[in-house]
Amino acid sequence: MNPIVEFCISNLANGAQKTLEALERDPNIDVLEYGCLSYCTRCAESLYALVNGEVVQADTPDELTEKIYQFIEDNPLF
Repeated sequence: MNPIVEFCISNLANGAQKTLEALERDPNIDVLEYGCLSYCTRCAESLYALVNGEVVQADTPDELTEKIYQFIEDNPLF
């Protein structure tokens, strides 16, 4: 079972698109887009994604990508 990373389409427009594209190239991660994930305040303040249901946030797309991979490493599914 692959980790699931979920993005809000508004956050993608705010800069997280680069992270989504990087993760989509990884066959070991399932990436999903939603119209809204109901984290509007967080969405307005920073870049973020839900990783296996947990919020991971950062200030830049590269930092977000790095933090997502670190979260997955630190919190294996099995």
